[in-house]
Amino acid sequence: MTGSLGFVEANGLRFAYLEEGSGPLVLMLHGFPDTAHTWDALRPLIAAKGYRAVSPFMRGYHPSGLPLADADQETLARDPLALIEALGADEAVLIGHDWGAGAAYSAAALGPDRVTKLITVAIPHPATLKPALRKLWGVRHFAVYKLPGAAKRFARNDFAALPAICRRWSPTWSPDPQEFNAVRECFSSPGSLDAAFGYYRKFSPLPSPSLKVRITVPTIVFAGLDDPLAEPSDYRRAARMFDGDYVIEEVPGGHFMHREHPEVFAERVLLHL
Repeated sequence: MTGSLGFVEANGLRFAYLEEGSGPLVLMLHGFPDTAHTWDALRPLIAAKGYRAVSPFMRGYHPSGLPLADADQETLARDPLALIEALGADEAVLIGHDWGAGAAYSAAALGPDRVTKLITVAIPHPATLKPALRKLWGVRHFAVYKLPGAAKRFARNDFAALPAICRRWSPTWSPDPQEFNAVRECFSSPGSLDAAFGYYRKFSPLPSPSLKVRITVPTIVFAGLDDPLAEPSDYRRAARMFDGDYVIEEVPGGHFMHREHPEVFAERVLLHL
């Protein structure tokens, strides 16, 4: 494992995080099904460039604390802003993937004075997504994961659903089975998998207030050229939500492009830092 493990209280919850380096803060937010270890390849490279690279385990993901209730989008938006303050910084670069991207979009809208740059991965701005049959089928898990017993079904057969859904979202990726060890360990902790499914239980297709606010922070969005759901055109359409600089980086890979092609991804990210 790279990075030292730390803990901090933020937004009413105890967050665990991995940290490397010193300097301006870069806060790296993971999604589902994932953990802070999704940034293990990128975090030391950012630290080597003179930054303090911190990747928290998101709300409810072990060893972070379990929330008392499922978190809505506004709670997820306040988490990064609270983490910046709790980590002793005035501002940070935010990098977010999947649910972490959604939290980062909202955080940049709510606290533009706390976010110096926004980098999102694999998720166009949620307020601009247009429903289409193919896309709705691709995100059917948003409905399935709301059903009673969904977390228990996901955990069956040593989390067989984990590599299966990653193949669906990143069809060109052939990961080593050990890629999922950190996620299995996280979700084996009592309550953690159910807390992760709480994001889906609380999800509403209607944009929450923070997702209706135009973003003024300089933004870079990473689009996977092999992503079966989010196409480059979706990111171009999302430009209307940004008043500041808005750059689309098209890179090989699907939803997990940062792990499929870590060298290419890291090179592009470091250029923007």
